[in-house]
Amino acid sequence: MNIRCVKDIEYQLLPGSPRKTTDIVIERDGRVTVRPPIDYTPEQSDAVVESKRLWIYRNLAEWKDLNASAVVREWVNGETFLYLGRTYRLALVSNQDRALKLKEGYFCLDRRVVEQGSSTAAKQAFISYFTEKGQQRFRDRVKYFAPKVGVQPVGVKVKDMGYRWASCGKGGWLNFHWKCMMASPRIIDYIVVHELCHFHHRNHSDLFWNEVDKVMPDYRERKEWLRKNGASLTV
Repeated sequence: MNIRCVKDIEYQLLPGSPRKTTDIVIERDGRVTVRPPIDYTPEQSDAVVESKRLWIYRNLAEWKDLNASAVVREWVNGETFLYLGRTYRLALVSNQDRALKLKEGYFCLDRRVVEQGSSTAAKQAFISYFTEKGQQRFRDRVKYFAPKVGVQPVGVKVKDMGYRWASCGKGGWLNFHWKCMMASPRIIDYIVVHELCHFHHRNHSDLFWNEVDKVMPDYRERKEWLRKNGASLTV
């Protein structure tokens, strides 16, 4: 990992791209990444970061504000959890045959999960639920959008992706974070189209966004929603 510093800005220098401009991104975990043109020296990348210093400061401050709104949930009756863009209250129940069920408008969690396994086991129950449901939803949405994008993925995996929502993996596999299942269906569709278009372009160049626009003309609105609200998608 190539980490460089320009005054008080630390950034990760990524391999160069065929683009003529330098791509500076504030990642979901707050890292600053820089992808310069392929013929740039590290010193030239430093110069670009220096010239964009105020922009980086402003966007890092915005990132901190957005992430300050991250929700810390409690495992008590009435706590709220998101699923497919809707809010559901938690109900602790007795002697349920599965750790977690969505039933009659409530997330029903067997109270033994909390009493015997603490919050870690309760969180894992939600992760397992979102992973299981996500596998089918993402498989269906990929099947729907892949012909529109003009690609043929090998398959879909749902797992913990850290600070990434999804990735276009090696060998034609698409990977999605289980947290995506807390977003609304239209946001999930944006994430799917985004990753499918990476089969055409493995970067975020204008050509890439043109591919996204062909399938989803309102992608900017969906992308902005995810940027502003992503921190709230947590258990």
